[in-house]
Amino acid sequence: MYSEEHLYSIALRECNLIGDINFYKLVRTFGSAKNAWQHTKKEYKRIDGLGYKMVADIGNPIHLKFAEKELKFCEKNKIIINLRHAGELPKLLNECYDAPAILYQKGSFDEKKQKVSIVGTRNMTSYGSHFLNDFFEETKSCPFISVSGLALGIDKEVHEQSLQKGIPTVAVLAHGFHTIYPSKNRRLSEKIVEEGGTLFTEFNSSRKPDRENFIQRNRIVAGISPATIVVETAFGGGSVSTATFANQYNREVFALPGKITDKQSQGCNQLIFQNKAAAISTVKDLIDSLGIKKPKIKMEELFCHSEINIQLTDSQQLIFTVISDHPQISLDDIIEKTGLPSHKILPTILELELLGKVKSLSGRQFMVI
Repeated sequence: MYSEEHLYSIALRECNLIGDINFYKLVRTFGSAKNAWQHTKKEYKRIDGLGYKMVADIGNPIHLKFAEKELKFCEKNKIIINLRHAGELPKLLNECYDAPAILYQKGSFDEKKQKVSIVGTRNMTSYGSHFLNDFFEETKSCPFISVSGLALGIDKEVHEQSLQKGIPTVAVLAHGFHTIYPSKNRRLSEKIVEEGGTLFTEFNSSRKPDRENFIQRNRIVAGISPATIVVETAFGGGSVSTATFANQYNREVFALPGKITDKQSQGCNQLIFQNKAAAISTVKDLIDSLGIKKPKIKMEELFCHSEINIQLTDSQQLIFTVISDHPQISLDDIIEKTGLPSHKILPTILELELLGKVKSLSGRQFMVI
């Protein structure tokens, strides 16, 4: 299930001063994490911006032992290890300059479906709840995946509404898979995976839900989708950082405006005022802007198909037979073949058109439908 490259990638990422950007520089230079692990200390001068201090911890056997332990943990818990340099990250996330070197995954992820990131305050109000209810009601038959951060408040509501409406949902964690934070969302996280959704984290099993991890987590929430919706947030709320990341990645950002006196709308209003987010006017307009369309329903799925036998009058049957015997026939030819004047033929042809039997063409010509 796992390869040597997984082992050395985990060990390399665990080294001091080797963050996601430096990790990516190393594997691009040496071709693999294993080669970087074995050769960087000798050849670090090949890479601009890397001094000896930065690479001094590479090759430390402690990190290799940790990586071995981590692989056993992942195997036991059925965790997929996605490596950026192997092209295994979600496509849009991979385009971000600071994308995670390693992304741990539980559950399935459909790359083909559009993603929409939806974030907001932990102190959700009835206003935010009502908006989310309307949004998910209108999009319940749309083929997309919701993305949020499994926090309380807006995030939790996003995941729950998605599950209720049969929409796959992605939760991005701010810690390793050894725990779930907050603990009251443990059952929700299990249900997300059971219902065909995904749990993602860039943190290994040694990483606790430390404060700084949440901001780091937010860049994945923003990077994985072409658009981010901020439902409610106060000044300086964590969702503002998600919107900032989305702006940096040149993604669309939408914010739900509110009263200037409502604390949980002040962050959204600020994003709109600073032109960092487009204001949401109606749910319909938002859905149109996101481009998530309901699947087209074929006419035969809307109406039961049944053959209706229409009894034609003698004159209708005569003219219908003449037209059906010729792929395309003119009025003059119909007059000639029936011996009827035009003032009797034309009303009958109109009746046949209304019955859906014939069709008029230019130049007074007719054909059977």
